Amino acid sequence: MLPVLKSGNDNEDENRHVSSPMTRKGIYAAISYMACAVLLILFNKAALSSYKFPCANVITLFQMVCSSVLLYTLKCRKIISFRANSENHQSSKNFPGIFIPLNTLITTLPLAISYLLYMLVSMESVRGVSVPMYTTLRRTTVAFTMLVEYVLARQRYSFYVIGSVGIVIFGAFIAGARDLSFDSYAYTIVFSANICTAIYLASISRIGKSSGLNSFGLMWCNGLICTPILLLWTWISGDLEVTANFSYLSSLGFQAVMLLSCILAFLLNYAVFLNTTLNSALTQTICGNLKDLFTIGLGWIIFGGLPFDLLNVVGQSLGFLGSCIYAFCKIRGL
Repeated sequence: MLPVLKSGNDNEDENRHVSSPMTRKGIYAAISYMACAVLLILFNKAALSSYKFPCANVITLFQMVCSSVLLYTLKCRKIISFRANSENHQSSKNFPGIFIPLNTLITTLPLAISYLLYMLVSMESVRGVSVPMYTTLRRTTVAFTMLVEYVLARQRYSFYVIGSVGIVIFGAFIAGARDLSFDSYAYTIVFSANICTAIYLASISRIGKSSGLNSFGLMWCNGLICTPILLLWTWISGDLEVTANFSYLSSLGFQAVMLLSCILAFLLNYAVFLNTTLNSALTQTICGNLKDLFTIGLGWIIFGGLPFDLLNVVGQSLGFLGSCIYAFCKIRGL
């Protein structure tokens, strides 16, 4: 019995060295994430730039409230379930209106805390760093994600995957090579945002498997914990008062943009949770890089005015090449 048991553990350890092949459902999740992310950027830009809405945190609050209300409605009508396996959902007592046990909600606390840190630090990281250098430093998130996945789950990747990630990072530094002005505080904040992003994605992957919740359940718990905190934050900072006095608040155009932004945010959050749990945190990060490339290309085609820079084009092309190599390795299970 001992040799057989030992052999099984060895096989399990070996499976951690090479990622499993991406399923068709995983491919659809990755593509859906990138499509929703690009569209959400366009609508958020319309609200923040075209209508000059000054409170980004309030947009996030609206999106969270809309997501929670939609999840609550779908759950009450029994259209969706919050558990990956709904067979044992009656085994423990749920709080009225919460649909899940308190101990399960507590289990998701690290996910909610990492999300709040990720959101707050990411907004702060934009200040003090130029756009090319910000893009460059943010793409190093893939390295932090690999490190966090190894620390939390002992997940290891093949040399092909590591090589593709290296190409992405190398391309990012080439793209930002003309702007290497150093600001220690700004750089520290950006790298902190990278670490928070990596922890957030790794938390989705790990808690999603250990809590028994599916993507809808994780979104529900995240909203239950984060919405009151974000509401308190926007009230203290005065963003709610600014929103109440916003000149375009009663405009049908602005309301339509905000509604579509909230719907897309719901779909995007679902795609993030689904992509991360079906594939991996690293796959989600790579999809984020691909999404940035598509956003840059779409913005260049639609809006124009982007100056030509050979290093930037070469760097972006290397990033796209590295992302495609990673996608090939993931699909083939290399």
